[in-house]
Amino acid sequence: MPRKLKPSMTRVAPDRTQRPISTPLDEIDVKILRTLQEQGRISNVELADQVGLSPAPCLRRVRALEEAGVVRRYVGLVNPAAVDLNVTVFVQITLDLQLEGRLEIFEQAIMRRPEVLECYLMTGDADYLLRVVVPDVSAYERFLRDSLTRIESAAGIKSSFALKQVKYSTALPIADSLAQTGEVLEPASPAPRSAQKPRRPKTKRDTARS
Repeated sequence: MPRKLKPSMTRVAPDRTQRPISTPLDEIDVKILRTLQEQGRISNVELADQVGLSPAPCLRRVRALEEAGVVRRYVGLVNPAAVDLNVTVFVQITLDLQLEGRLEIFEQAIMRRPEVLECYLMTGDADYLLRVVVPDVSAYERFLRDSLTRIESAAGIKSSFALKQVKYSTALPIADSLAQTGEVLEPASPAPRSAQKPRRPKTKRDTARS
């Protein structure tokens, strides 16, 4: 059997979705990110007040985080029940051949399906894991019959229906993850008075001018 390929680590420049952070974040950056994850529509004035900055430097930090790809975009989270999307299905996919071309065929087909909210290339028995959201079982049956089974490289499909959503969050545990890697820097503080440039002592000429 051909050797299975590992997930690609290439960078997607237009969306900046996989750009690594080149500069470590300090505590204020972390506070900004944690606040934005919970309150995406917060005003800059309110955000500055919560993180202990004045509005201008706070806005500069937010813009820098956006330009670096740390903040990808701002969205509104819709209640699935309010739009009649009550059924969540986790689907394990096995491909016929574990070749790069077969992976590309499957991934391109999945990217066109709005029912698929998440798709991961996996280790283990299954090649892919999907999270699919549909109105009901009949809608999933149609998706399975008309779309998923028609993908050329898909050989095995195993579906598991979620009975209850115990936890769902879009907020990343930023402070915890950065603390474990030691990448959180202390906020920059003014240089101590002893390190500042000493003043030139006054001379007789300076005294006379004053």
